[in-house]
Amino acid sequence: MDNKIALVTGAGSGVGRACSIALAQQGFFIVLVGRREAALNETLAALQEGAGIAWTADISDPTAVIELFKRVETEYGRLDLLFNNAGTGAPPVPLEELTTEQWQRVVGANLNGTFYCSQQAFRLMKQQLPQGGRIINNGSISAQSPRPNSAPYTATKHAVSGLTKSLSLDGRAFNIACGQIDIGNALTEMTARMSQGVPQADGSLVAEPTMNVQDIAAAVAFMSQLPLESNVQHMTVMATKMPLIGRG
Repeated sequence: MDNKIALVTGAGSGVGRACSIALAQQGFFIVLVGRREAALNETLAALQEGAGIAWTADISDPTAVIELFKRVETEYGRLDLLFNNAGTGAPPVPLEELTTEQWQRVVGANLNGTFYCSQQAFRLMKQQLPQGGRIINNGSISAQSPRPNSAPYTATKHAVSGLTKSLSLDGRAFNIACGQIDIGNALTEMTARMSQGVPQADGSLVAEPTMNVQDIAAAVAFMSQLPLESNVQHMTVMATKMPLIGRG
């Protein structure tokens, strides 16, 4: 097929859905990946006919990821863009109340899943002709600064920053570019609660400004359209008035 191939994880809602639509508008054929078939099909219906396909997979399962990328290779022959967007969080409880299962679930989705998908993308991008491709990781504002009671999410997103840098370095010889977008308060189903107030570092509960998720989609689309000779290594897109910049 003539289209470039993009794979988007967590494509069933929020940032993943908005970015999938934007990438399709840029001419990519989108492989929509997530755990919820119904949600993926809703995203697929929002694309132009023939602009994508929906496949269910649990990216925290390395065997499932291997099979996913084998399927991409078999059916499309190459992968031009991977957007590692899927992720999850744990309940905002005191650290000593966090269960091992909650910790492992966040690590599995946010860090392990990003690694598994990137590893398989590297394998395919190295061997395809023309060689190379682009990986974009969703780091989140939590890759820079934590919220209260967010150790699993914050730790994994900080780890994603290190992984992004390693992928960027290791991909140089193979024309693989890797960058990261850190998102602050894009208005999605997950962040709707911010208008009701979220905990702050001083213990207060404060409503936080949000921004249109389409602004994130536009940023990812911009990153995707760069030639592989150029890379956005790290981009922060945030609601202008959110309280990240300043003393907590």
